[in-house]
Amino acid sequence: MLFVISAPSGTGKTTVIRNVLKHFPDLVFSVSATSRPKRPGETDGVDYYFLSPERFEEAIKHNELVEWERIYGNYYGTLRKHIDETLAQGKHMLFDIDVKGALSIRKLFPDDSVLIFLQPPSLEELKRRLEKRGTDSEEVIQTRLERARMEMRLAESFDYVVINDDLEKTLKMIYHIIESALTKAGITDIKTQSQSK
Repeated sequence: MLFVISAPSGTGKTTVIRNVLKHFPDLVFSVSATSRPKRPGETDGVDYYFLSPERFEEAIKHNELVEWERIYGNYYGTLRKHIDETLAQGKHMLFDIDVKGALSIRKLFPDDSVLIFLQPPSLEELKRRLEKRGTDSEEVIQTRLERARMEMRLAESFDYVVINDDLEKTLKMIYHIIESALTKAGITDIKTQSQSK
């Protein structure tokens, strides 16, 4: 099964995904490819597969990606090979991709994908969170808010919309969604953190 979590920038998706992976140690995280420069502390193949813009365009041309998009001047996408290899091993995956990428995954894997949209409590709260991070200019924040509006309009295409206003409640809801989807598919052998102790 393929579990996709999408959210506007600043919604808390990275924190949620880290916790989901900790709770479900058997889930394989789908590492995205990008053409953006590597940041200090990032590792190729762990944080992203870092490709040159030319190599990324070549991957697009040769259908090596199941989804891709150009965001803020850089390419981001999911390599088909990584999904195929993981599914062939009988493993399940967790994706951290944007809304359009999630809908592409749904189109390619309609019976095996569960799409979860993580929504901020409000756009005002999202703006506050983005400003609090202190990493973006006001212009970048406005661009991110415009993109968030577009993404939130597409949230109705997802299986689930979870409002991230309380991390503990959000995690419980997402854990339940994943466990329910696995059970419904007849999959009972995936461990959770509480079972692996």
